[in-house]
Amino acid sequence: MQPFNLINTENYEELSKVASEKIIEVMKLHPSSLFCFAGGDTPVRTLELLVQAHREKRINLCEAYYIGLDEWVGLDELHKGSCLAYMKTNLFDPVNVPKEQIHFFNAKSSDLEKECELSNNYIKNHQGITLSLLGVGVNGHLGFNEPGTSFESLAHVVDLNEITKKVGEKYFENDVNLSKGITLGIKQLLESDYLILEASGETKRDSIKKLMENNVTSEWPITALRLHKNCAVIVTEILETEI
Repeated sequence: MQPFNLINTENYEELSKVASEKIIEVMKLHPSSLFCFAGGDTPVRTLELLVQAHREKRINLCEAYYIGLDEWVGLDELHKGSCLAYMKTNLFDPVNVPKEQIHFFNAKSSDLEKECELSNNYIKNHQGITLSLLGVGVNGHLGFNEPGTSFESLAHVVDLNEITKKVGEKYFENDVNLSKGITLGIKQLLESDYLILEASGETKRDSIKKLMENNVTSEWPITALRLHKNCAVIVTEILETEI
């Protein structure tokens, strides 16, 4: 028996609808609490559906608070591929979330350790994260928590895995230096009241396979989700064949 709720959907649209409805349900219960949403390709439609729900007055995205999951060191919202630019485009700007309710890493800061401390304190001041929506890397990373990261980690700066750097290049039109990242830690994600992980496509197959094995290891950060009491893993185009 899996310790998490595994939901195998027929396609990407269904995955996005299932995830968005779970988030909507939590937002209705905790409208003014702290949320953490991953960037990347997979969550795009989920965020679109949240914006739609806001416009239909099912939820009010402007009541909630938001903490950035991660960021490429050296980039800011002026870089189209940055995590903050992504969230502004896909969630914050379409509904005009007040800037005062958004806390992201300043990854261009000369004091990145202070940025980590600021995010740690922001989470503490909000009594933790209510819900984290995560994706997973080809190498099993969560945020920029690369293989080998301690499950006790808080926000930290990381040297990015070569796989992560290669995959990250697709988000940028011009050459950028993607050598380092800054990220919330696995401990903070595991302390979220609710966790949702989305995984779509063959490239995520190995990560989901590792998650489904009865083994928790820092070499596959995704396996930390087995330690969470309220985690939904929503997948598509992964489980058609036996794992």
